[in-house]
Amino acid sequence: MTNISVAKLKERISNNETIHLLDVREPEERAVFNIGGNFIPLGNIMAMQADEIDNLKNEEIICYCRSGKRSVQAALMLETMGFTKLVNLEGGMIAWQEGM
Repeated sequence: MTNISVAKLKERISNNETIHLLDVREPEERAVFNIGGNFIPLGNIMAMQADEIDNLKNEEIICYCRSGKRSVQAALMLETMGFTKLVNLEGGMIAWQEGM
């Protein structure tokens, strides 16, 4: 697992790069604010329920949550499930909204 800053991710998005995002927050958090991508709450990932992204096992997946802590856990669990290119968004949605 590697990390990416909000600034770098925003730059990649503005350059129209193909990016696979994975939101691991709870539904109520996502309803308030989200930047898109696949949505699998951390609890589902911990229960090894990530079938909807199985086709991305060898693709870069950028995981995000509120602050960057749950997304680290999700990335580590996904690694044990055979995903190979996981990235954590540093600071999560807090940093995103602060423009960091």
